[in-house]
Amino acid sequence: MTDGTPVTEKSDHPKAATSAYEREVRLLQRDHRVPSVSAALARQDRPLWTLEVAGPELAKGTDAQYRIGSVTKTFTAVLVMQARDAGLLDLDDTVAQHLDVPRHGDLTIRRLLSHSSGLAREPYGDVWDTLDVPDSGKLLADLTHIESVLPTSRRFHYSNLGFAILGHLVARLAGSTWEELVVDRLIRPLGLTRTTVTQQGPVAQGYLVDAFSERVRPETGLDFGGVGPAAQLWSTAADMATWAAFLAKPDEKVLAGSTVDEMVHPLMVTDEMDWKLALGLGLMVVPRGDRVVHVGHTGGMPGFIAGVFCDRASGVGAAVLGASGTAGQIAAVPHKLLELSAELDEPQIQPWVPGEAPPDEIVSVLGHWWTEGTQFTFSWKDGKLEGRAAGQPKQIPPAIFERLTADLYRTVSGREAGEHLRLTRGDDGKVVRMNWATYRVTRDQQTF
Repeated sequence: MTDGTPVTEKSDHPKAATSAYEREVRLLQRDHRVPSVSAALARQDRPLWTLEVAGPELAKGTDAQYRIGSVTKTFTAVLVMQARDAGLLDLDDTVAQHLDVPRHGDLTIRRLLSHSSGLAREPYGDVWDTLDVPDSGKLLADLTHIESVLPTSRRFHYSNLGFAILGHLVARLAGSTWEELVVDRLIRPLGLTRTTVTQQGPVAQGYLVDAFSERVRPETGLDFGGVGPAAQLWSTAADMATWAAFLAKPDEKVLAGSTVDEMVHPLMVTDEMDWKLALGLGLMVVPRGDRVVHVGHTGGMPGFIAGVFCDRASGVGAAVLGASGTAGQIAAVPHKLLELSAELDEPQIQPWVPGEAPPDEIVSVLGHWWTEGTQFTFSWKDGKLEGRAAGQPKQIPPAIFERLTADLYRTVSGREAGEHLRLTRGDDGKVVRMNWATYRVTRDQQTF
């Protein structure tokens, strides 16, 4: 006996799905010559799936840490958004409003998050040549030597330096360090027990794989110092799949779902001629066809490449971490795992559950209306008024309205988001006309 509320029960992954996941990871390891690779898939209705593929001498187990590189940026971005939600900053604030910097203080937080500030890519000095990385004090002092290589908002330009600045900015607001903040605000609350600022064994060794032979050469370890908020973290595939699932369906005690909605809104495409990747607020947004979008980030450090992505619609998270600095395909395999999960392991169909009757003041709004020559259906679902165009595919969300005053509503999502819906009533109190974004909405089809 149940009350009709949908319940998500965990059950084993279908064998066909796990076989397909394993095949993708094994093909990656063999065909792209990755010394060791660890993969994981996290979804609410299944146990965590993990796999390590490595030669006997390199195997460390699925609990081994890998360098996740720029996936770290997603943690820093969430810290920034937490600070914004707490009222400590506004995304259009300049850096100088919160952090004492000798130059580039006029850049905004929003532009740094979306890699559209025009700031140079790296800190002053040839850090990837010398591997001499500045601490936070020197990194900020050296901004006097740093160029803006492009006009602000002109185009996408990736900047590790920009994210380092953001990390130190939110740490200053919290009266802490970035290292302490990322542990206290994210890693510990989400139970990411194998995600750390410095490595904690077992740890995979990162390698450079020779292009013309079977030789591999170990890469040196590198503490990213003052650039840590851009690329410092170590983690496991299991923790990163869990993190990706959090970005899909966040724990509201850590970050509001509406804030993640804001973070995944594309602000800048990486290539204006090839719209395959966009940046939101610290998150990569990857279209996969038929309104499927994967959200997350890739990462690379000497000897390591990582891909961590989620399907926000399904709530599934995937991570693939590899001990090779040359196998770029590592970052593509999470997308394949997410697609295989959707294709071979569809979620359980939840039953429809009757809901409450609409409020009296809404009853005369429900039904068919016309505006701009197009028919719309207004319905009451899940305690909200919604509007959907005739013939609109189910996968396209409806417009959702929230009541402001007696006969005035705000469109909070979907078509005409942000605009008003205004109701006009007749002598009998029933709604006879509406205006949506100022356009007249009538019961019959009318000319302008």
